Amino acid sequence: MDRLAIRAFLSHLTALTLKRRTIARKLSAVRSFFRFLHREGRVRANPARQVKAPRLGRTLPGYLTQSEMSRLFELIALSRPEVGWRGARDRALLELLYSAGLRLSEVHGLSDRDVDHPAGSTATSTTVRVRGKGNVERIVPVGRLANAAIRDYVRARDERFGVVGDAQPLFVSDRGARLSRRQIQRIVTVAVRLVADESDLSTHSIRHSFATHLLDEGADLMAIKELLGHASLSTTRMYAHTSRERVKQVHRLAHPRG
Repeated sequence: MDRLAIRAFLSHLTALTLKRRTIARKLSAVRSFFRFLHREGRVRANPARQVKAPRLGRTLPGYLTQSEMSRLFELIALSRPEVGWRGARDRALLELLYSAGLRLSEVHGLSDRDVDHPAGSTATSTTVRVRGKGNVERIVPVGRLANAAIRDYVRARDERFGVVGDAQPLFVSDRGARLSRRQIQRIVTVAVRLVADESDLSTHSIRHSFATHLLDEGADLMAIKELLGHASLSTTRMYAHTSRERVKQVHRLAHPRG
C-alpha cells in the first residue's frame, strides 16, 4: 500500500459521485488507520499522510436583502405597541444585531455596563464592548436607530423590573433574568420569517446581512474585518464572494442580454 494506491481509492470514490466532504472524511479515517498501524510497527510509514484532501469550498451564508431588513423593522415598529416592553426588547435586540453585526454569544453576554451611553448626552450613536471568540474584547459602533431602540427598551425594562445597576443583563426575560441563547435565537427566527421564507435563516444571518450590506455600500474589507472581530482577513473575504454573487444576479436579471 502506497500513496498512489490511496489516490486511486480517492478517484474511485469520486467516480461514485460522493460529495467532497464525504471523501475527505473517508481519507481522514484512512490516515488515522495507517497512523495506528505505524504506531504499532505494522507499517514503515503512513502512506496517506502526503495525500491531499479534496478542497471543500465554502458555503455561502444566508442573509436578508436591504429591502427585507427595512421591511422587517417596519413590521416590528407597527407591532410594538401591542406587546409592551417585550416589543421594545425585541426591536432593540434586532436593531443591535444588525447595527453592530454581533454573534449570538456576544449579544447574549452583554450587560448594561457594556453599552457606552455618554452621561447627559443626546448623541445619536454609541458603542458597545463585546467579547468575541477566544474572549477577545473589541469596541463596536452602534448606529442612531439602534441606539434609540436600546434607550427606549432600557427605560421600559427598568419601569418593569426596577434599576438593578450596571451589571444588569442588557436583554432580559419575563422573569428579569438574562435571555438565554435559545430565547434570543427564537426571537430572531420568528422575526425574520415575517419577511423571508428561508428556514435556515438565524441570528448569524443578521450578522451576514450586516457585513454584506456594508460591502455593497462600498465599505473597506479591512474595516469590516475589524467590526466583525475576525482573526483573519480570509474569513471576511467570504462576504466579498457573496456580494459578487449578488452583482451577478442583478446583471443576469436586469441586462437586456443577460
